[in-house]
Amino acid sequence: MSKKDKKDLEQEELESAHIETAEVEEQVVEEQTVEEKLQSELKQEKDKFLRLFAEFENYKRRTSKERMELFSTASEDVMKTLLPVLDDFERALSHIGDDKEAEALRKGVLLIYNKLVGTLEQKGLKVVAVEKGDPFNADNHEAITQIPAPTNDLKGKIIDIVEKGYKLGEKIIRFPKVVIGH
Repeated sequence: MSKKDKKDLEQEELESAHIETAEVEEQVVEEQTVEEKLQSELKQEKDKFLRLFAEFENYKRRTSKERMELFSTASEDVMKTLLPVLDDFERALSHIGDDKEAEALRKGVLLIYNKLVGTLEQKGLKVVAVEKGDPFNADNHEAITQIPAPTNDLKGKIIDIVEKGYKLGEKIIRFPKVVIGH
């Protein structure tokens, strides 16, 4: 072989080696890109899973809270309908107390009233505590009227309680109706 043939042969071998090296490098780059694609897809799927899991946990917490509220206030409608009956008992007791001859009747009505109040308290009904002279709070009281305050220290305060307020658990189901001084 001549020198030219050897040089051409060597040149061809070098070129084929470069081509093979380039092909191997391309395959490595392709493999890395495939691996990188898989890694990014895995990361996206993990993110979707975590978001879905967090959303499900929030749903469980929310429905559990709603269920607890429902159980605690399930009897709210019944309680609201019984409150006027409770008010009637209180009015009857105040009028019977004036009559000395109806002592036996007063004791019977008082017994029934106490039994009704006890049963309602067992079911979570509580009286909203309001005293004459307390400061008026629009969040907890319902003002039905204003009258001139008998003294300056009663301005903006509760002068009279017309109707008791009640709450069921922590929720006020009837605000106390009060008269405030101005």
